[in-house]
Amino acid sequence: MLKRHLTVANVLSCTALFVALGGAAYAAVKIPPNAVKARNIANQAVTNPKIKREAVTSGKIRNGGVNAVDLGAGQVTNEKLATGAVTSKKIAKKAVSPRTLASNAVGTDAIAAEAVTTAKIGKEAIDASKISTPLWAQLVRNVTYVNTSTVTNDEQNKTATAECPKGKEAIAGGVRLEGELKEVAVTGSYPFASGNSRTGWTGIAHESGSGPYGDWSIVAFAVCAEL
Repeated sequence: MLKRHLTVANVLSCTALFVALGGAAYAAVKIPPNAVKARNIANQAVTNPKIKREAVTSGKIRNGGVNAVDLGAGQVTNEKLATGAVTSKKIAKKAVSPRTLASNAVGTDAIAAEAVTTAKIGKEAIDASKISTPLWAQLVRNVTYVNTSTVTNDEQNKTATAECPKGKEAIAGGVRLEGELKEVAVTGSYPFASGNSRTGWTGIAHESGSGPYGDWSIVAFAVCAEL
């Protein structure tokens, strides 16, 4: 009975209806906005070519989502960092070393007061080339202590001069008395000059009274340095 009524027109009309219903079904499964979540995407399904330029902003990345291992070498440059974005709390201990800093990258205006202590300066790291000329001229170098003394006896007047090594000048000095000093007093203590240089330190002492005198001596000392 069905065969007798199956015509070309019937077949074409059924085909048209199928296509129409198929289109409607396709439209019915269109994905609404924000319907696809991260859990619906297979690992590594979204690659760089599939992401629109500047589509991923900082607001779309969770805290701690991007680590050093996720960044290619040289990907983060100065122009990609906002001013004040990198603070001391964001830098790992010992992450910044001399080899990670550009020449002259750290100026005096970038260093907090008292931030650089002697414990942070390497041995012999500061030489004449790193000190301004006026300051270098005021510094003392290669300090040496020298002293000399007179014989110990009852002589009333004694003088002693401690002389600095060649090439050094006295920057300080003094006198010390030793022995029986009941009536002995220092009468002079001053730099010993040779031309325009203070090449040592002189001490003078005297024992007063009418005697008998005790046995005593005078010691002169000088602190010498290269100037």
